[in-house]
Amino acid sequence: MSATTLRIAIAQSNFRVGDIKANTEKIIVQALDSRDRLKADIVIFPELSVTGYPPEDLLLRPDFIARAQHAATMIVEQVQDIDVVFGYPEQSGGKLFNSAVVCRSGEIIARYHKNVLPNYGVFDEQRYFTAGSETALFNLKGLTLALTICEDVWQSGLIAKNRQAGADIVLTLNASPFHAGKIHQREQVVCDQVKAAGVPLVYVNLIGGQDELVFDGASFVVDSEGSVVFRAEEFREQLSVVEFAGKQPIKSICAPIYRPVSSEYQALVLGIRDYVSKNGFNGALLGLSGGIDSALVLALAVDALGADKVEAVLMPSRYTQAMSNEDAESEANALGVNYHMIPIEPAVTAFNEMLAPVFAGSAKDTTEENIQARCRGVLLMALSNKQGKLLLTTGNKSEMSVGYATLYGDMAGGFAPIKDVPKLLVYALARYRNSISKVIPDRVITRPPSAELAPDQVDQDSLPPYEVLDPILERYVEFDQSADEIIAAGFAAEHVVRAITLVDRNEYKRRQSPPGIRITPRAFGRDRRYPITSGYKGI
Repeated sequence: MSATTLRIAIAQSNFRVGDIKANTEKIIVQALDSRDRLKADIVIFPELSVTGYPPEDLLLRPDFIARAQHAATMIVEQVQDIDVVFGYPEQSGGKLFNSAVVCRSGEIIARYHKNVLPNYGVFDEQRYFTAGSETALFNLKGLTLALTICEDVWQSGLIAKNRQAGADIVLTLNASPFHAGKIHQREQVVCDQVKAAGVPLVYVNLIGGQDELVFDGASFVVDSEGSVVFRAEEFREQLSVVEFAGKQPIKSICAPIYRPVSSEYQALVLGIRDYVSKNGFNGALLGLSGGIDSALVLALAVDALGADKVEAVLMPSRYTQAMSNEDAESEANALGVNYHMIPIEPAVTAFNEMLAPVFAGSAKDTTEENIQARCRGVLLMALSNKQGKLLLTTGNKSEMSVGYATLYGDMAGGFAPIKDVPKLLVYALARYRNSISKVIPDRVITRPPSAELAPDQVDQDSLPPYEVLDPILERYVEFDQSADEIIAAGFAAEHVVRAITLVDRNEYKRRQSPPGIRITPRAFGRDRRYPITSGYKGI
């Protein structure tokens, strides 16, 4: 007797949080496409596909939960002749569950409540959901399939538990966010557990940007030996089908994995594209200084949105070097974007004259530098308001860490694409983008970085070299190492003390910064939540 052939469609879909109507329509359309075009027997969607992920405190609204329940009913009623697996928040017995259901022929034939609720890093699921404890199995074409959801498969024993319950294939619905190296970690954990349990697994992941988070897709299928036999593309919406011959998947296309730096670049592009489109902006604009940070953000924005949707503004001051203007114009021309030059000297002079009586007798300091940055912020926000374009800020993670930024100045804006990108990675990303097509002049990458708010100013006047600073910040911010541990690792005490002091002192600035795309394992905001008012000192 020949083995049963089972065709499983993988809907690596991009959903908008809270847009239940559009999400439901997409699920129905893709389910029917899976049935009619792909000839699939079953289609699987990501975790909480009806509501998008993460819905956060929308889950506390009774009307939101009621709409999600109604949407689930619509899917069950409107899709026939193919099994559909999707996720939604299910209210039952006074409790809310992160649920996955299987619908067939107008009814739900299996229901699963997520067993393991993550409550670390960017995840707050214990705030909203009650954990389930049972397995959920159903039969299709003589095979027994089991349901799991995301964190379940990261916990040792749950895949094996489903195998022991009789599962021939495990299906897992996921909303696993990106950070550098995450795809390798994700596949390794799942492959190890699948090999130990001896049961194949279909892993369907969410795709798209959602505020700070980017979901990279890269859905995959693992055979019972723990080998990846199919992988969908990273950072792209994709509807695919994988065929099983009996209990084993047939080897199919494995899309390549992006290398380091290129993967972060693609995540940033996707994050910008979805933040702009999902929030209804007409495009994006930014201040283009001739420095490395704004050059990178311009390239990212153009790659995300297209040159016709991006606008650059050059705002030179008396301290701006001629080569900065030349390089900024070169970048704008290379990328084909519209740009304006608006010198800020008239505004700076006006503010200084207004403040002169009050400042009389006071020496010049960073106050005057910040006035320049704030004049630029006013100009950019005016253009953003007038044109309905999102203002992108250009500060990087190194600057955000130590407060090397001006509130209501260069921090003014609606979205901070490289907020989680350390300065050294900024350079690596710029070189990567130039390897595709040269859009950033060489001297922008090679010249010493400067805010150009004072004569002959460079960043190293105020900060340790980035080759020293970034590793210290990584250890303190991302790994929670103490000053003594960092010094013991070989870093000069004066650099460590300086960096940690600045990090501790500037929490109030970070709290007021725009949201930015998370690409490291620990970003400011959802990952790292420190009090502003605190007697704790890291040194």
